[in-house]
Amino acid sequence: MSEVCWQFYPLVAQSEPARAWLQIQANLQLAPKSVDAYGRSLNDFLGFCERAALSPESVTREHIALYVRDLATRPNPKGAHILHLETGSGLSNSTMQQRITVVRLFCDYLIEQRLRETNPVGRGHFVAGRGFAGERSRGLLPRYQRLPWIPSDEQWLELLTVLKKERLRNQVMLLLAYDGALRREELVRLEISDFDFAYRQVRVRAEHAKNGAERIVGYGNVTGRSLEAYLKLRRLLSAKAGPLFLSESHRNTAGPLSLVMWSKVVQGLAQRTGLPQFTTHTPRHLRLTHMARAHMDLHQIALYAGHRSLETTMQYIHLSGVELTEAVSRSLANFERWLSTILEGEEHP
Repeated sequence: MSEVCWQFYPLVAQSEPARAWLQIQANLQLAPKSVDAYGRSLNDFLGFCERAALSPESVTREHIALYVRDLATRPNPKGAHILHLETGSGLSNSTMQQRITVVRLFCDYLIEQRLRETNPVGRGHFVAGRGFAGERSRGLLPRYQRLPWIPSDEQWLELLTVLKKERLRNQVMLLLAYDGALRREELVRLEISDFDFAYRQVRVRAEHAKNGAERIVGYGNVTGRSLEAYLKLRRLLSAKAGPLFLSESHRNTAGPLSLVMWSKVVQGLAQRTGLPQFTTHTPRHLRLTHMARAHMDLHQIALYAGHRSLETTMQYIHLSGVELTEAVSRSLANFERWLSTILEGEEHP
């Protein structure tokens, strides 16, 4: 069972309905990250209610609109380090969507407990007969879908050059993250028993996958040679089976590597390369985009990535630009023939 760290959500801990709702989410075996995101979002909303002298049971749609304005105008915690927003204020669209979703779910709970009659957040609803298979009306907030950033070929080669100066463990981790299109937790939590060294395959366990679905990914020859060298080094740290990647620091020698430490390693690598956009998720984005550019089948990419929805996979098809570029080239073929004829001064038949 997920343990709720109440010290991170003091306002939730003080409110009986909020505390009960968050505990229910933990009891339902939601992922620890989901419970944490719910707790932080609900704590933020309760903070807004406290500043406005409101109770969650009395919040109206007008109050929700004021909360949205507060989210959109407050100083962004990343400040000058923010990469996508044009100003240093306001939370990202995805964060605002998450905050509002948590408020809606909490208000649903208040209605179940007969502490409210209606939900002030509301939700998009199905409208029959509009377009193909009907449509959904717009939710409270517009949803923006931004394509993930990936480095150019030159930037990727530059980063790999910088990677050569890193310790062997970090080299293997980044190469595996790319080859297997692995998320941060999937990579850091790998164990030696997850590897089939004969076939160069890795089993991503269900408990570490984002969608709870186990899958098999592979890695290449170069990664395999680096992995073999790292395994020899690892045996000097610990002869015990278990986590593949171990800490090499003096304070935690041979202990499991933490998620935060891997994030710091990648952050340092990105800074030395001059690519602040590069994160632990970038190798995954890049790998899936390269698979799309190699004309792999959409379903094969989705299976390799562990996507539940093909819509998620489609963003890498768009990011690769393969289908669009080829379609545009075909559509321009006749025009280019006409244009070349005119520029060369020949009469078109």
